[in-house]
Amino acid sequence: MSAPVLTGAVDADVHVAPAHLDVLTGYFDDYWRGYVVDGGVSLSPSQAGAYPPLAPTSATPEARAAGLLPAAGTVDALRDALLDPAGLATAVLSCTSAFPVNRNPYYEAALTRAVNDWLLEHWLAHDPRLRASIVVPSLDTGAAVAEIERVGGHPGVVGVLLPVRTDAPWGNVRHRPVLQAAAEHGLVVGLHAWGRVGHAGTPSGLTHTYIEDYLTNSQVAAQAQLTSLVTEGAFAAVPDLRVTFLECGFSWLPALLWRFDKDWKGVWREVPWVAGRPSQIVREHVRFTTAPAALPADPARIREVLELLGGTDPLLWASDHPHDHGPGGQWLLDALTDDERTAVTRDNAVAWYGL
Repeated sequence: MSAPVLTGAVDADVHVAPAHLDVLTGYFDDYWRGYVVDGGVSLSPSQAGAYPPLAPTSATPEARAAGLLPAAGTVDALRDALLDPAGLATAVLSCTSAFPVNRNPYYEAALTRAVNDWLLEHWLAHDPRLRASIVVPSLDTGAAVAEIERVGGHPGVVGVLLPVRTDAPWGNVRHRPVLQAAAEHGLVVGLHAWGRVGHAGTPSGLTHTYIEDYLTNSQVAAQAQLTSLVTEGAFAAVPDLRVTFLECGFSWLPALLWRFDKDWKGVWREVPWVAGRPSQIVREHVRFTTAPAALPADPARIREVLELLGGTDPLLWASDHPHDHGPGGQWLLDALTDDERTAVTRDNAVAWYGL
């Protein structure tokens, strides 16, 4: 399914990726270039996902005809596939190629530096419509802060992209310097689906099928991260912190916030830094991209979901190109008023990212 034409819109989650690690070797220093080349290191094949034969791992004519494109590897490919056909004013780029790296924190730091330099030189320098979220190491807090300091001031950088599946929740105090550095640079922290593939996706242990693993991104990981950020006081400690959940859905939010508020009233003494209703903290500090939109086809039911969300303010339009999540996104747009549609597809993101 192709992205709808939304002239002047901001797309908050557009995937790009190097076709293979050779694309990035020029951005490594001599030591890490040798480490990659001599060691036969490659990008993780899991980034393609467990898709059927014609899905986004292939750019065959059949795959293109079905709308199953790989993440763009060049600016020209992205222009042809999305920017021009959709009429976008701005696309915020997400590159998740560094998410499932091995357990070597030094290599992870080198790889994220290479990805960021590739984004700045290969993408942002060639189309004024492009913005990017930089990637940082998740195993070394000091290296993550150093990377934000190194490239976070670039005018085309609007965010810091972090995996939603991690060794420890992002609200954990050990991650606080990363969140602080992002906020100090005026960057939005983006928590994106996927991450550490070696870690259990559920509190009950590892999953045994791809569908279980896929579903845990919103069922478990995203909700746990949101709960952690509020409960462990990240927003209290970093008042300017803004977080976007990317490719994690949003229809689960009302039920979680209802329970969160209810339980907080009974145990607030355990978390005195949570100075108000968790739902209000989330509304002030957190946004959610519209893909995937797990919504019913009936516009009246969609209006009920929006009422439970408190309106359209928490939503940022995203195609999640090149991934196809079905018709839910279009059903959402069709159910909105003109003003709401403008807010979701443009104004909310412009304000949130300071575009």
